[in-house]
Amino acid sequence: MNIIISWAILIILMYAAQTSLLPYIGYNGVSANLMLLLTVSTAFLRGYRHGVLMGLITGILQDFTTGSYFGCTIFSYMIIGGFFGKFSDRIFKEQLLFPVLSAPLAATMYFFIMTLLLTLIGYKIDLLHSIQTILQPLIIYQVAFSWLVHKVAYDFYKFSNKHLFRD
Repeated sequence: MNIIISWAILIILMYAAQTSLLPYIGYNGVSANLMLLLTVSTAFLRGYRHGVLMGLITGILQDFTTGSYFGCTIFSYMIIGGFFGKFSDRIFKEQLLFPVLSAPLAATMYFFIMTLLLTLIGYKIDLLHSIQTILQPLIIYQVAFSWLVHKVAYDFYKFSNKHLFRD
């Protein structure tokens, strides 16, 4: 039970940092998406099921608090968590470079899934303008924060394994 509480505290602290501190260094309203980075890191470290579960949890938290269309972020994060979770058995858990290199792909996937969902809802989106004003700054922020978030997730991963599997 302590592991679940520890992960819940980590998620809440990451979300608090994302919503309260990162907007100060944002560019035109765009800042790092720590929930997306945490979902990708968890998927790499724990696999498909945990990636989808982390996507569900972080997506619910973000959808509840932002007031946008409920379910869009959940759906996006679950797809991304599942996608990156499929690669968890093919990478070394100690390697910190691969999650940094995958941050632009995750940001791009999130952007296009959300753009598709909003288009299906009925919004008219200028794709080229959105890529320049939203996606490009998002990719830069994701790369900048990906190592730190993955390091924290990796430390929690080691902590969890130590306490879950002790004799």
